[in-house]
Amino acid sequence: MPAPPTPAARGYAMPAEWAPHAATWIAWPHAARDWPGRFGPVPWAVADLVKKVAEGETVRLLVNDGAAGARARRSLASHGADVSRVELHRIPTDRAWTRDSGPVFLRREGRAPRRAVAGFRFDGWAKYPDCARDARVGERAARAAGVPRLPVRRGGRDVVLEGGAFDVNGSGSVLATEECLLHPTVQVRNPGFARADYEAVFRDAVGAPNVLWLGRGIAGDDTHGHVDDVARFAGPRTVVLAFEPDGRDPNHAPLAENRERLASARLEDGSRPEVVLLPMPRPVAFGGQRVPASYANFYVSNAAVLVPTFNDPADRRALGILAELFRDRPVVGIHALDLVWGLGTLHCMTQQEPAP
Repeated sequence: MPAPPTPAARGYAMPAEWAPHAATWIAWPHAARDWPGRFGPVPWAVADLVKKVAEGETVRLLVNDGAAGARARRSLASHGADVSRVELHRIPTDRAWTRDSGPVFLRREGRAPRRAVAGFRFDGWAKYPDCARDARVGERAARAAGVPRLPVRRGGRDVVLEGGAFDVNGSGSVLATEECLLHPTVQVRNPGFARADYEAVFRDAVGAPNVLWLGRGIAGDDTHGHVDDVARFAGPRTVVLAFEPDGRDPNHAPLAENRERLASARLEDGSRPEVVLLPMPRPVAFGGQRVPASYANFYVSNAAVLVPTFNDPADRRALGILAELFRDRPVVGIHALDLVWGLGTLHCMTQQEPAP
């Protein structure tokens, strides 16, 4: 049988995160094992995130059952969130990292349906076997949103890809790391895939044929190199890049190499991207374990750019840099020291649904 047309062949592409949203998808946290000894304040941190996102768009909140939904509503109401803009969807999850397990939305101009979900498969970051519920979030969310879920296949199999592993500028370029996608032995999502395979996937699935390959991710990241802790598009031609000047820090060398790579990188039209350096906070560790604290894990909502902060002197510098880049909406810090103990923060918890 001939393969079905790819999403790009049907006219679909993934818009940039700063394009207008219809909604943001967020999973209400419940897996206390992901924040051992520190889960208590996590729902409050997520309530703060939901509150700020709901100021400009609908929040589609995933809950495991009716009791979890009731707890979420009570927490949001006590936090002062506009609960009229929060929809509860009973879609069970294993973890709360919706960026990776949730629906990757696409959009096209012209004929209906205007939106669809890319049918990537989720396998627990090729690390955690307890991911059966997360693996179904994409299809269930597509059904709830009333949009088709389009298969993404290569070599006769479904493609495994997490939303945090790539970042698009909405014009044909994508950021990704070799550590996450091309390592031959560690957390291999698609065994046998080479650089050309992923470049074809980005072209055919999200409409981004031009890949800016970086090297490694940051210390403490158990996804093995997700790019959304390292570098992000902050405009069609602008990349904001995490940078660590302290040569004693394990992040110094890989982030310096990423800077060198971007110095010779080209966008989809052949031009060089503008690269803006974003500081790293001081190392954050709990019980001797380094966690992936990074300002690059910000989320661009309709109402504001939401940036994780860590009670660090660099918080203010990072907020100021991003405020210069996103002048069409306020830049707001959200305290994320509790969230990051779960090995992710704001971008990891959110997934945008573009306006039709």
